[in-house]
Amino acid sequence: MVTSLDRKLVGWSAAFVVSQALIAKVLGPSAPRVLEVQTAWSARRYREILGSMDAAGISRYRRHYHLDLVHPAIYGTALRIGGRRLGELTALSPATRTALAVAPVASAAGDYIENAVGLYLLDHRDAISDSTVRATTVVSTAKWVLALGTLGYLAQGYLRVWTRALTRR
Repeated sequence: MVTSLDRKLVGWSAAFVVSQALIAKVLGPSAPRVLEVQTAWSARRYREILGSMDAAGISRYRRHYHLDLVHPAIYGTALRIGGRRLGELTALSPATRTALAVAPVASAAGDYIENAVGLYLLDHRDAISDSTVRATTVVSTAKWVLALGTLGYLAQGYLRVWTRALTRR
């Protein structure tokens, strides 16, 4: 039976796919630079990455931030709803329920921090320092671990639920 939460999960998941596709389209050939910037461990490397982009690439990189102002809220909501729905379908410990509720919010918050710093540094290259880059990279890495960790947990949880449902028939 399809529930209201199922419909919300499908809707927010579809919004995530559309949002991610739009960001990729705006970035175009500059897309690989995003991950490179997010994982740069030094001011030198950060500047090299930005310096490797031509004016059009920098423009694309800057424009992606407009979409990235809503993207974290979209994926955070989709992951939270996914956790809530999984909790309806299978027994989850209180700690797991809490982790599935908090991790997407923390990930999205980290994404907003990363975006604010990245946009600032784009226009204030003199503010690019090893400590700023390293701190931002830690936030970016934590964001990815939280989001992908939640997604991985949800995927294996739903796989178990669906496998059980199919083997009962």
